[in-house]
Amino acid sequence: MMKLNEKKIIQIMNNKKIRSEDIEIFRLGNEQCAVCVDTLVESTDIPKCSKLSDISRKSVVSSLSDFAAKGVIPKFCIISLTLPKTISKKQVQELSNGFSSACKEFKIQLLGGDTNQGNEISIHIVLFGNVKNFIKRDNAKVEDIICTTGPFGYTAAALEIIMNKRKSVRVFSTKSKNLFFKPKPRLKFGQESVNYITSSMDSSDGLSSCLNELSNQSKKKFLITKIPTNKDVIKFSEKNKINLNKLVFDGGEEFELVFTVAPKNLKKIHALAKKNKISIFEIGYVSKGKGVFFDDGNESYKIKDKGWQHFR
Repeated sequence: MMKLNEKKIIQIMNNKKIRSEDIEIFRLGNEQCAVCVDTLVESTDIPKCSKLSDISRKSVVSSLSDFAAKGVIPKFCIISLTLPKTISKKQVQELSNGFSSACKEFKIQLLGGDTNQGNEISIHIVLFGNVKNFIKRDNAKVEDIICTTGPFGYTAAALEIIMNKRKSVRVFSTKSKNLFFKPKPRLKFGQESVNYITSSMDSSDGLSSCLNELSNQSKKKFLITKIPTNKDVIKFSEKNKINLNKLVFDGGEEFELVFTVAPKNLKKIHALAKKNKISIFEIGYVSKGKGVFFDDGNESYKIKDKGWQHFR
């Protein structure tokens, strides 16, 4: 019997065609529009210590981050909720507060939704937006520079601190937890850089997954020469004897953008990043071939897809 995983299930549901994007582009009259849907489930996505207002906000951010990777402007959303019979009025209010704050923060109009009863909290966000131009995943070019909109490893460290009681100084713990519970999608940067980026993807399932997906779809080799992280993440990994690559490449939940850009457009990208108060990490380049590899001159290895995947 074939062992199912998320990608195989998508293939079956999509008439054996591999879905290439997290959003769908369609026309409504003379307008070009975008839609995406994302689901958050209590047992797989919500740590026990979470504030429900943070979780409901984060469920909206998850879809917004997919729009950011495409350069799409969000306009409307629909929210569907499955709630257990035991949920309290206070908890429902916390969820509502998170949705309201997200819609206000990102200027989205909440159209409505649906409510159902189940064994645990489940949130489904459907996001709609306007499209003028958009960035695909399969357009990376040879000699393009591979970049990220921020450092990696903090969210994985936050989970290690929360779930496994790992040792950490207070400043690092607070920073990591804030990045995990209160992520910021790179919406403005994505929209403003849409004409300069050749391929892009949101990194919420993990950097290793993202790099492999972009490489596979573009049919190019991705050579990583620099690990996109900071000294405090390295110090945390050494102190707790956790493999740094596991934190950086396989953690997920960063909601950063991983993208490729032609060398001639790098100055424009850095200028837009500075304007939006974002740090750009140049981590490698695209070449002929296939697969994702690391080589910094001292060590080399293949970067396998070990990020988050349902049913793995």
